[in-house]
This record gives sequence, C-alpha cells and structure tokens, in this order.
Amino acid sequence: MNNEISSKLNDFFSQFPSFSYQKNEVILRAEDTPQGVYFVKNGYIRLYMLSLDGRELTFNIFKPGSFFSMMWAISNLPNSFYFQAMTEVDLYRAPKDKLVAHLKSNPDALFDLTQRILSGMDGLIAQMEFLLFGNAATRVISTILTSAKRFGEKNGNGDIKIKLPLTHQEIANIAGLTRETTSLEMKKLENEKLIDHEKKFIIVKNLPKLEAELETRSVEEPIPYVF
Repeated sequence: MNNEISSKLNDFFSQFPSFSYQKNEVILRAEDTPQGVYFVKNGYIRLYMLSLDGRELTFNIFKPGSFFSMMWAISNLPNSFYFQAMTEVDLYRAPKDKLVAHLKSNPDALFDLTQRILSGMDGLIAQMEFLLFGNAATRVISTILTSAKRFGEKNGNGDIKIKLPLTHQEIANIAGLTRETTSLEMKKLENEKLIDHEKKFIIVKNLPKLEAELETRSVEEPIPYVF
C-alpha cells in the first residue's frame, strides 16, 4: 500500500470510534454479526476457525493498516471465523455502508483492496498446498518463510527478524500440526542454524538457504493433515 492510500484510509477510519483489546482477547466469534468494518491501528490479529473437536486453524494474520469483515460488508456473507488479538490491539470500527460508499468514491482505495484480496488468495492457496500435500518440515518452513516475507525486518547482518511474536502453538495452528511436532521441526531448524530466537521473535538466519531447504524437503513423504 502506498503512503497516499494509507493516509486516506487512516483519515477515513479515524472518524469513527476506537476500541482496544488485550492479547488473546477474541474480537469476533464465528456466530457474531460484525458491528462494522475494523481497521487495525496497532497490533496483530489472527483469523481462524475451529474443527468439530476444537482444534484451531489460522488462515490469516492482520497487521497494522489492514481491515477486516469485508466479506460480510461487501457480499453480506455471514461471519464464520474467529478474530483474536495476538498482541495488544487498537482498532477503529466504521459502519459498513459508509466504508462501501468510501470505496466506491475512491477507486484507488478500491483497487488497493482488490490487490490485497488477490494477494491473500495467492497466499491461502500456497498454504493449502502445503497443508494437503506437505510433510511436517515443509509446513513449518513454509509458515516461517511466509511470516518473514509479510512481517520481517532485515537487520545489518542480513538476518530477518519476524516482528510478529509467534509461539510454537501459533505456528502449529497455521501449519495444521500438533505443537509437539512443530517444536521438533523448529529445533531441527535451529540446530541447522537456519533460524534463531530473540526473546519472543524468530530470526531467519539465511533466507535463501531456508527457501532451498523447503525445496529439498518437499520430496519427502507427506503426512496426514490433522485438522
């Protein structure tokens, strides 16, 4: 998103009430009808669904500058997902009719939204490919690579720090694995010096080598999807 569109969206949403949520607090449940469209001012939010036996699968993570419940706002589809704060979060909430009118009168913002949807769809398809056909290693590596590209910040040594604090359980929820299996795969990557940790943050030590490892491990036998 360019600075001009970002500024326009922030100006639009800042007209409306703001809300704050604590880490792990659920903002919307699957059975809830949204009260508006939410704009993420600060913090990170995950979108997930529950299986019949209560297991969680994370489909997307919203970062500052994102907004959500757009399927409900534009297509009038019922909300079937959970939205949970991964950190402390500050949001604006705009009425959907006002947001739709804003998008219709600002083609650049509408085009930006379309780009986001298509980019998100591409990422979701890639995630589903690894969930359905991947093994434990490729699922974990793919999750780390995607997070590094979306939330990473390169430091002076060429390492990439993922600015989103991801626990092993959160990685498991994205990768469709148990926490125990995820922890084993994370330990292997640490031993191979492909990743490291700085407090709550994952450090990718060598992005090209980690990408090459993904290709190498893709030929291994896939494992059943646990969701």
